Amino acid sequence: MDSGPSDEVIVVGGGIAGLTTAVLLAESGRRVRVWAREPAERTTSAVAGGLWWPYRIEPEPLAGAWALESLGVYEELAARPEETGVRLVEGVHRGARLDGLGSWAGRVPGLRAVAEGLAARLPVIDMPVHLAWLRRRLGRAGGTVEVREVTDLAAVPAAVVVNCTGLGARSLVPDPAVRPVRGQLVVAENPGVTGWFTSVDHSSAASTYFIPQPDRLLLGGTAEEDDWSLEPDPETAAAIVARCAAVRPEIAGARVLAHRVGLRPARDEVRLERQPLPGGRALVHNYGHGGAGITVAWGCARRSATLAFPPS
Repeated sequence: MDSGPSDEVIVVGGGIAGLTTAVLLAESGRRVRVWAREPAERTTSAVAGGLWWPYRIEPEPLAGAWALESLGVYEELAARPEETGVRLVEGVHRGARLDGLGSWAGRVPGLRAVAEGLAARLPVIDMPVHLAWLRRRLGRAGGTVEVREVTDLAAVPAAVVVNCTGLGARSLVPDPAVRPVRGQLVVAENPGVTGWFTSVDHSSAASTYFIPQPDRLLLGGTAEEDDWSLEPDPETAAAIVARCAAVRPEIAGARVLAHRVGLRPARDEVRLERQPLPGGRALVHNYGHGGAGITVAWGCARRSATLAFPPS
């Protein structure tokens, strides 16, 4: 494909949404640059637990479809876990029920009712590894990543601008409908836990989950609405460890390696929309993924690519 000026795209935002969208556009032959306020390893995506599951994202019917598209990609990437950071891991969602989920759940291979709730073998993504792999894949397709602050989306000099700024969209668009949902994690040595576990009470800011990664165990978590603090709270951390240890007692003695905090970019519904810019240019919004940015990344990226360059 001829990559003339009409094909140039600048993706604003270097987290999972921005990098995945940039990869798809670059591999379709577009000339792509990613402008990111900070390196990928410092984004909310890098802090995420990495378990595929539509969590805190609306509208559910669309999110379910985007999630299933992404699931297919992750299942393929799991064939090369050391390279891509994606593995398929068995686990349990305690208290979850199939009849409490949308129609998408019936299309998740192996998702089944068990005594505790729902069990399945799902993708677990080691986010630092996966983000680095996405950047390499983008580079192979001719795309570039620049650390660069954007203060006006309409002033970005490209035929198509894709807004993947997550929580940053609140001030950049501006869109006051985007708000933070704070998540705190504890990173611990893994005492031998091989399966993931979640227990979520949507009426509470506290949840219980643990997710095994290759060299560590991620313990969570919280969902604190409209909380902007990025500082780990020691009392919250202790409570997280205690809740996880109530499920797997060996976690109580695991050495704590680090504490992490991320702000999920929540919105009443994901914004995936094309907006005209002066001079015949276009702005495509892809943000507001809540707690499921990783889960829907590929489905939303494909939709963004279609919005950016509609079929003629």
